[in-house]
Amino acid sequence: VLDSYPDLDVVGEAWNGQEAVASAERLRPSIIVMDINMPMMNGIDATTEIVTRYPDIVVIGLSVQAGGANEEAMKKAGAATLLTKEAAVDELYQAILQALKGKALG
Repeated sequence: VLDSYPDLDVVGEAWNGQEAVASAERLRPSIIVMDINMPMMNGIDATTEIVTRYPDIVVIGLSVQAGGANEEAMKKAGAATLLTKEAAVDELYQAILQALKGKALG
């Protein structure tokens, strides 16, 4: 989805939460798009660890179910927002732009 936007560079991918934390340390991206459901360490725990270690990294969560407990848990973990995977195709790019804009203002 993100490869079609020329102003965004995808710098890495992780297959589980532990890889996501290690990649955040190594790559120091501006934004991480984090799936909640991942093996070894879920996206909520990985988000907590990343945001605690690297508060300048913005995390945008993705989940099949983005409301209720999942949304509350991701926000508590430090994610900027949580999108459904279905909505991500249409909303992810705008969410990234908003997060970067907020980061620049903050």
